[in-house]
Amino acid sequence: MKRRHVHLAFAAATLALAALATTRSVALHHAERVAAVIAQGPDAAPELPEARMLHALALADSGAFDDALLELKALTRSEDPELRHAALYNLGNLQLREGLRRRATRPEEALPYIELAKQHYRDVLRTHAEDWDARYNLERALWLAPEEEQVVIEAAPPVPSERAITTMRGGKAALP
Repeated sequence: MKRRHVHLAFAAATLALAALATTRSVALHHAERVAAVIAQGPDAAPELPEARMLHALALADSGAFDDALLELKALTRSEDPELRHAALYNLGNLQLREGLRRRATRPEEALPYIELAKQHYRDVLRTHAEDWDARYNLERALWLAPEEEQVVIEAAPPVPSERAITTMRGGKAALP
């Protein structure tokens, strides 16, 4: 009876390790494929989300703001949380760079881009509060376009009431 339990435990451990090795093998194959796409360029395999991210970053570097914006917005709807996080962060960077570029020529057009960048950085920080790059960029965007401080209206102090002397007997007893 003991021997059978030992064999069953060994078989269960073997199956668990085989499943772990299989998942690691699939992840390694995917990482190698992504690395090959990165080495070939962004247009090598457009069906890979990582290749789409690379393509969007290449578009942003080349100055094609609208095309990069569309690619990155599509990647924010990804099922992969890491890819969605990277897309939101890069979308904020793209908006901030565009705001800085427009600020140099037409300052009145820069504010909407900087505001959108701030929103994207806040979205990143909602899910990854420890992302220091997003915090720094949000602080920089806030420095460029500070938030309006809400004015707190303080209520006026109450007017001191006048005390009237009453002539009624037991007047104090009637008060609450």
